[in-house]
Amino acid sequence: MPNSTISYLWRDSRAACTYQTGVSLHSHTNQSQETLDFVADWGAQYKLIRPLLNRLERRSPGKHGIQINWARSYWTPPLTPKLAFDLESRQIEKLNLAPLVSVSDHDNINAPLLLRSVPSTRHIPISVEWSAPYGGEQSFHLGIHNLPSARASQWMATLNDFTANPSDARLSELLVALNQESNVLVIFNHPLWDLYRIGQDKHEFLVNEFLQKNGAYLHALELNGLRNWEENRKVRRLAERWNMVLISGGDRHGVEPNANINLTGATSFNEFVNEIRKERRSSVLFMNQYAEPWKHRILQSTMDAIRNYPEFPQGSRTWDERVFHPDSKGDVRPLSELWPNNRPPRVLSALLAMIRMMGKGPVSSSLRYAWDDSTQLRFELGDQ
Repeated sequence: MPNSTISYLWRDSRAACTYQTGVSLHSHTNQSQETLDFVADWGAQYKLIRPLLNRLERRSPGKHGIQINWARSYWTPPLTPKLAFDLESRQIEKLNLAPLVSVSDHDNINAPLLLRSVPSTRHIPISVEWSAPYGGEQSFHLGIHNLPSARASQWMATLNDFTANPSDARLSELLVALNQESNVLVIFNHPLWDLYRIGQDKHEFLVNEFLQKNGAYLHALELNGLRNWEENRKVRRLAERWNMVLISGGDRHGVEPNANINLTGATSFNEFVNEIRKERRSSVLFMNQYAEPWKHRILQSTMDAIRNYPEFPQGSRTWDERVFHPDSKGDVRPLSELWPNNRPPRVLSALLAMIRMMGKGPVSSSLRYAWDDSTQLRFELGDQ
């Protein structure tokens, strides 16, 4: 039987005292390509933003010769691999623990490979968040941690080939093969998030079907640091149903460190993997930031994505260096290279100013108060 324990730093400041190591799983760097579909969703959520988006989409072809294409556009998180590694390490070190950090960008292993060329980070595991197509209209995000160094690039090519030519039977074969790699950890990330908006009931049906076929080759279900407590509590029940281990996964995209970590006595990532896979033992610690109102944290993460960082390396400093869109020839380039007169359209500047206003001063404080779910959080935490 799995032994998954959950603790909360705001309830017990000494929760980490009996452990040696903190493990940061599932965080993203500027090597990760993130969808811009959420921008199109803003119009449905915020009535003031919809007219600005309509105007931007309507005027762009005539004025700039470019039809806005949300599907081919993407943004990258602001932190370079080294900045991301240092951010996660510092949070763990403040707990007087030795840090183990595994970054897992979407569908590529560039960040850990870059970090392995730096002496202070050469021990980092090679990990990825793989978007695995399933069921014809869905993809599940799987955290594949600690790929074998000699075969990591080969594994990535195999996974990418499957993504281009998916089949459910082949997916099971790949998961069996990954499970045979004794030091690899396979985690089902945010399993109950209907990320592709196919409908929650249909999504959960596919999740359970997937676990029925492949649960034996997965090593844990993720409690996600950027999802709300109600969803994480459902993941807890899902783990009980399928007799699976629960594990942390912060899913950090901005500059706030992961909102949960794993606590362990392991001194290497291989030992930690053994603890999860063989001993089926996991200790998850939720950090203080998880107790903040969830909607406010999502807003702040959005602020991180559109903020400028003049102290960062070139290419990560301004928001429009980190957002990519096809040009008039269809070649994907940073927005900073596409602006006429090197300036963004006024309507886009107005849209961003409106969003930034939501994240500042009195407006931010008011939204934080309005979104305060601490009473609900305490209620949910009481059901432990």
